[in-house]
Amino acid sequence: MTNVVLVGTLDTKGVEYGWLREGLLRAGIEVVMVDTGIMGEPRVPADVPRAEVARAAGADLAELRATADRGAAVTAMARGAEATLLRLHVEGRLHAVLAIGGSGGTSIATRAMRALPLGVPKVMVSSMASGDVSPYVGSSDITMMYSVVDIAGLNTISEPILANAVAAAAGMARAHERAGCLELRRPARPGSDARPLVAASMAGVTTTGVDAARERLTELGYEVLVFHVSGTGGRTLETLAGQGVFAGVLDLTLSEIADDLCGGILTAGPDRLTAAGRAGVPQVVSLGALDMVKFGPLDSLPERARYRRVRVHNPSITVIRTTEAECTELGRRVADKLRTATGPTEVCVPLQGLSTLGAPGGPYHDPAADRALFSALRQGLRGSAAAVRDYDTHINDPVFGRAAADRLHAMIRAERAAA
Repeated sequence: MTNVVLVGTLDTKGVEYGWLREGLLRAGIEVVMVDTGIMGEPRVPADVPRAEVARAAGADLAELRATADRGAAVTAMARGAEATLLRLHVEGRLHAVLAIGGSGGTSIATRAMRALPLGVPKVMVSSMASGDVSPYVGSSDITMMYSVVDIAGLNTISEPILANAVAAAAGMARAHERAGCLELRRPARPGSDARPLVAASMAGVTTTGVDAARERLTELGYEVLVFHVSGTGGRTLETLAGQGVFAGVLDLTLSEIADDLCGGILTAGPDRLTAAGRAGVPQVVSLGALDMVKFGPLDSLPERARYRRVRVHNPSITVIRTTEAECTELGRRVADKLRTATGPTEVCVPLQGLSTLGAPGGPYHDPAADRALFSALRQGLRGSAAAVRDYDTHINDPVFGRAAADRLHAMIRAERAAA
């Protein structure tokens, strides 16, 4: 049978979860109800009771109640929900997961959802879904639905929204089961019919070069997954690289590191450019878009940036040119991240520019700042295993993209031959 797991607090949202269960059963879907409530009594019966969820987190439900520390209890039940959903997935009893909630329920359910593989359907109906959902979604494929009204009873507005959620979860679960529970695969092994996966990072200002690399890698037999360096994109690339999903990483666009240094809005955090090296995955890195920092609309530009070289990238994004001093620090940071890599690592340096704006004749063409970046990078990598290769092109020259792709292909082949 096709199974949808419902996970939530059956004391505060029991009536609503009972309604969801009835809707799924009418649709011909089997239901596994997981209770993550703590204090009140459940309003509907659970297939996995709350005490069992707490035990899965190494906690005792009675002790969680006695301490009356809501934060600690929510954290424990989130851990338990994560362990429970993973177990149900391994047992083949989870073809989709559906949850409803406010801030607490959303926090518990989405932690559990994020632990499931990409491709497993995940639907979260939340009163938090019209705001910043990045803490809940992270780098996963959770589908967020805004509840419009708070989830507090069934009414004229909540019923059609919850009915849509039931239909979405049921349809996703059936499709997932029919597809043989298709999920993101690990790297294809030699002799496998599957094309090995390669990750590539790209921004609008590096598209031409990355596209050339992607096309070349496709010719060489790889499936290339391109991640937009939007903060979330870089974090997702890092997560999947750390999980061993990729045969190699072509990280040609590092603007998120510039945003992290200079206070831009699209930072991927301090761990960007570390996961592939830590996992020993072959990686070819370049310095794409380190010549700029991204901010929001022009009228939101911080005072400190207003007197820099400013360009309106689009109505939502304004960019400023990184200075010589900032480029020196960026080179040092990139080198620090790469020198600890445990797998094959090369840096391809496009000497004639790092973006469409930074190419010769472009508004951000600044050879002195670029040289500061290159010099700091080389100095930081001196004595490390990472190789640096110079190319007398700009990053969007197709010759550069194809050369970077060929270098990654050679590294992957050498790594597999040695295995």
